[in-house]
Amino acid sequence: MVSRDPFNVFIAVYMMASRKHGTIYIGVTSRLPGRVYDHRESLVEGFTKRYNVHWLVWYEMHERMTDAIRHEKTLKKYPRQWKINLIERENPQWDDLFPALVSAVGIVRPK
Repeated sequence: MVSRDPFNVFIAVYMMASRKHGTIYIGVTSRLPGRVYDHRESLVEGFTKRYNVHWLVWYEMHERMTDAIRHEKTLKKYPRQWKINLIERENPQWDDLFPALVSAVGIVRPK
């Protein structure tokens, strides 16, 4: 079983957005809380910083990184509306899931 310790391994495919129905970014990581924190604080140069994509609106955990990478590549091929439907199925208001994620894993500031 993979550890869900936020400072160890937390493998996930995730989507971030600039706002409801705004710009969407899809990523994969082995340290979800820390990676989302980096995006939120604009510590990562590139797309999320350039387009102010700071809300975690969807994520799916995986046991193996190879599976997560495969799923990320598949998601990126789908049309935008399909991605919106996926987000809204689990998060209809496009709430920022980061505060709940951080609270659930019991950390204040990820590495």
